[in-house]
Amino acid sequence: MRKHFGTDGVRGLANQFPMTATFALRLGQAAARQFYTSGKKTHRIVIGKDTRISGYMFESALVAGITSMGMDVVLVGVLPTPAIAFITRSLRADAGVVISASHNPYYDNGIKFFSATGHKLPDEVEAEIEKFTDELIETGNIPLSAEKIGKAYRIDTAIGRYVEFAKNTFDKDIDLMGLKMVVDCSNGATYKVAPLAFEELGAKITVIGNEPNGTNINENCGSVYPEVMCETVKKRKADIGIAFDGDGDRVIFSDENGEEVDGDIIMGICAAHMKESGLLHGDTMVSTVMSNLGFERSMNGLGIDVVRTEVGDRYVMAEMLKSGYNLGGEQSGHIIFSDYNTTGDGMVSAMQLLKVLVRSGKPLSELKKIIELYPQTLKNYKVSNKIPLSELPKTTAEISAVEKALGKTGRVFVRYSGTENKLRVMLEGADLAKIEEYAENIGNVALKEIEELS
Repeated sequence: MRKHFGTDGVRGLANQFPMTATFALRLGQAAARQFYTSGKKTHRIVIGKDTRISGYMFESALVAGITSMGMDVVLVGVLPTPAIAFITRSLRADAGVVISASHNPYYDNGIKFFSATGHKLPDEVEAEIEKFTDELIETGNIPLSAEKIGKAYRIDTAIGRYVEFAKNTFDKDIDLMGLKMVVDCSNGATYKVAPLAFEELGAKITVIGNEPNGTNINENCGSVYPEVMCETVKKRKADIGIAFDGDGDRVIFSDENGEEVDGDIIMGICAAHMKESGLLHGDTMVSTVMSNLGFERSMNGLGIDVVRTEVGDRYVMAEMLKSGYNLGGEQSGHIIFSDYNTTGDGMVSAMQLLKVLVRSGKPLSELKKIIELYPQTLKNYKVSNKIPLSELPKTTAEISAVEKALGKTGRVFVRYSGTENKLRVMLEGADLAKIEEYAENIGNVALKEIEELS
């Protein structure tokens, strides 16, 4: 059995298996089979995409696969990933599909699904789609009918619907008049919706990363390269900078001094405001194992508990649903405000932070002082093979030695990326130079051991 789904759908190099047009067609057929509900009068799947040039190819292949199984397709074009979750719910569709590789370079692409409720799929549902996809590829036994073929059509109102949705998460008794903002759209899916929404709320904005050409998504711009946004904030003397990733589900900020503000700090600011307003369910928020230890202790000092999950915003959302919490997210800028949307939403996150900024009358540099982060380093190592860490005795021994050396003053977290062939080594501690040295030691041992065993 192949393993196609990672932490966020199927992803890989465009035109290389599994991200080929043929595979996308079969995946579309498998998804249609999974989401088709007997007895309904209409059977529809929404498809949206980011600005990658390969999106046209995958869109056509998915349409062919889904319609061949008797379901209709609603095409909404370029829209952020969270917009597809919203539109799927709004249209009462059976499912939503996003063609995107998020923060990856343009030559990668991916396909991910939302359920009818706008939630990412649980592992067991992905496994069912994966199983049927493999069966279609291997046997060619495709249950098709000449009488049951779906149609595909485009709707032109999706951008306007999502802009209004995002604006409606911002309190109606305040606006952004007088606020100078830099907005970096990463040459991606937010390049139309973000400027529209912020300008309609009254902000004076400088937009960068808003000229997609199919190959420049995430290229030296957006949340992957926030330095560009930070420099522009200083140059324009703006009050705040906002940088989205390619598919608009994560966001990183800059304060008025051009200093980067990550997801942990944003979550902390918003959690504190929500608790003070009596809106934070259970006085608890959800983060992942990657969130800074200093962030957790700062939250605890404000009377807010932090529950941690494994990496991936769908695991954060699963915990939120299970326990009834309404705020969660990741250090990378995936933040879920479940009172508004069912997945990480960069536009909604921006609206919530701007709401605190306007209501408090304080600059972001002042608001962020409630969070005291520990020095942290994150190093990524490209690997040829993702050998389980449990099968790397030299690497696990090195990790144990570093953990012993850090004691209670820090922590170590090592994992493989769910979307790329990379080993991520994250350390926290009081001495930045020391933890960087420890991280390099772990990475070098792991690379050598993986090479020896491959």
